Amino acid sequence: MTQRTGITLFEDNRVRVAWDDEEEKYYFSIVDIVQVLTDSTDGRKYWNKLKQRLKEEGNETVTNCHQLKMLAA
Repeated sequence: MTQRTGITLFEDNRVRVAWDDEEEKYYFSIVDIVQVLTDSTDGRKYWNKLKQRLKEEGNETVTNCHQLKMLAA
């Protein structure tokens, strides 16, 4: 698998991204996207709290998967 990683800018905010040549797909850091969309100071805390609240409500749309390795923010 050939994979390229990098950082793109979205509205002057950094968003980590990876491109997979085999699957021809982009993978974006959900933590970075959440931070941009919510204008929060810590996207990771926001995302973790959101997942916790959804789970408590019985919502199963958030999968129980491991984090993928990406460049450090």
